Amino acid sequence: MQKQNKLPSIIPIFPLSNFIIFPNTTVPLNIFEPRYIQMINDSMKSHRMIGMIQPKKSGELKKPDLYEIGCIGKITSFNETEDGRYLIIINGVSRFKIEEEIKSENLYRSCKVSYQNYIKDLEDKIEEYPIKDLDKIFKDLQNLFEKKGFMVDWSSLKKQNFSNTLNTLSMASPFSLEEKQALLETKDLSTRKLRLEQILKTYTLDDFSNKTIQ
Repeated sequence: MQKQNKLPSIIPIFPLSNFIIFPNTTVPLNIFEPRYIQMINDSMKSHRMIGMIQPKKSGELKKPDLYEIGCIGKITSFNETEDGRYLIIINGVSRFKIEEEIKSENLYRSCKVSYQNYIKDLEDKIEEYPIKDLDKIFKDLQNLFEKKGFMVDWSSLKKQNFSNTLNTLSMASPFSLEEKQALLETKDLSTRKLRLEQILKTYTLDDFSNKTIQ
């Protein structure tokens, strides 16, 4: 509860389609739009945190509707390029639920959020399973990645613990934004593993159907 109380209740929002992060995962971002340059500047002056969330396919072009669930991340590395871009690394901290959007004169959007449903994201103890439990997922994903021409260092992935591996696969897989959102919203690792297997099954069935038709 103490860690939860330290998180800001109003956060800058970075809507990014087909992009999710989980707690305890690390991702690089290339920031170049003026509104997000402003967002990073403001964040660096305060809590160094931004809320990553997926936009829906509805709403206005420049202000799409947002999914309710995202993940707040802390900026752990910051570099500015000669052409004015920001190269940052963020570390996922906790998922959140949007309660309401806050009106402001900033170029970027801000929301009031709640972390109540995701208290376990802040626990030091991480639910774990044997990495071999991911063997089927590895096999199905490897086939899918190869068909799409993606290169993945599978040996390095298998050296991580179960949670980091599962979350990395959920983030990096070539799924739709709706499928990635479903993975983000799962309550725990076992449910996320099951959902990932279900999603992969639809891709396998689609591929089988296409081959059958041909």
